[in-house]
Amino acid sequence: MISIQLQSNKKIYFASDFHLGYPTPEESLAREKKIVRWLDQISADAQVIFLVGDIFDFWFEYKNAIPKGFIRLQGKLAELSDKGIELILFTGNHDIWIFDYFTKEMGIKVYRDPQQYNIQTSGQIDPMKLYIAHGDGLGPGDNGYKVLKRVFENKICQWAFSWLHPHVGISLAHWWSGSRKDPERINRELVFKGKDEWLLNHALKVEQQQHFDYYIFGHRHLLLDLAVGETGARYINLGEWCYDSAETSYHYAVWNGTNMQIESALEV
Repeated sequence: MISIQLQSNKKIYFASDFHLGYPTPEESLAREKKIVRWLDQISADAQVIFLVGDIFDFWFEYKNAIPKGFIRLQGKLAELSDKGIELILFTGNHDIWIFDYFTKEMGIKVYRDPQQYNIQTSGQIDPMKLYIAHGDGLGPGDNGYKVLKRVFENKICQWAFSWLHPHVGISLAHWWSGSRKDPERINRELVFKGKDEWLLNHALKVEQQQHFDYYIFGHRHLLLDLAVGETGARYINLGEWCYDSAETSYHYAVWNGTNMQIESALEV
């Protein structure tokens, strides 16, 4: 369990699924500028910023090269880190090949698996307990992806991919990612599945073993705030920033030391 002592008048922010690079360089750049404006806005009171996966639609760190672009976001993250704001990044299924670049260059902590946090606020006796993960590969079902994820995480497979020239490797990855974003598939997946909502089921299973106040995920691209059983725990899905939907896009969560709130960056 990782402990964070929240300072007076400071907040913790959570956002996910920017999918920078999708669907075109022009649209991605406009979204990147919006994200940078949002980061500027929250920097006044942010103590910790969690980026909960799929920040990029594709990312692979070669030994001596990284994907072209996203320089505005990288510069802003470096600036925030230099100011003393703690940045924590979870890899997602689209940027699973983030390795150590962000840690070495910007001091960002990178996690691949679910993490547990105690958030202690001055004046509160009991810490707020968080369970955070991107969400891919968790919960029941989706067995095909779980097999694919093991391939993506395999060191030999990563080594083999690294020998592809970036022109080939990155083009291939963008083609594969784009092929999974046809409108019919998106409309089919962006539907709340009720009792079959797998990340909610994962939270319910974890809650049976250990209580957390909040379970925070990305991945589903649905903005959700749901009860986890009858323990008072909540499951929050952060939505996304890439489909320009007023209902689910450009949202984030913020912990102010007392309450967890969902807010919108639509007008930023």
